[in-house]
Amino acid sequence: MKGVGLLLVFLGGGIGSVLRFLISKIWNSPTTGIPYGTFIANVMGSLLIGFIMGWAAKHNNLSDHMLLLLVTGFCGGFTTFSAFAYENHVFLKGGDFISFALYTIASFALGFLAVFAGIWLVKHF
Repeated sequence: MKGVGLLLVFLGGGIGSVLRFLISKIWNSPTTGIPYGTFIANVMGSLLIGFIMGWAAKHNNLSDHMLLLLVTGFCGGFTTFSAFAYENHVFLKGGDFISFALYTIASFALGFLAVFAGIWLVKHF
């Protein structure tokens, strides 16, 4: 299981990372410097992890291997705290405290809400 699990995390993480990269290339704003792509990936990843874990709890039909692939691998590679932290560093270094505050608060609030929404969607549909 250990070797297969590592491979599944590796594959899921690679796919998630590539998708996050593409979203960042499309949505991060070079003119304003606002990292919309990272924000979108983090909120979408939060919704997805909430949905997957809610599904797994409700239906009890996702194997440990599937959870490693989807949750640890894909969602772990797709969402990114390191980019979020660096982008906030850039806001603070540039003295843009309003963007720092809005981005940080919105990321945490919508990230949490997205996890809860994913779980709620599974429970009710």
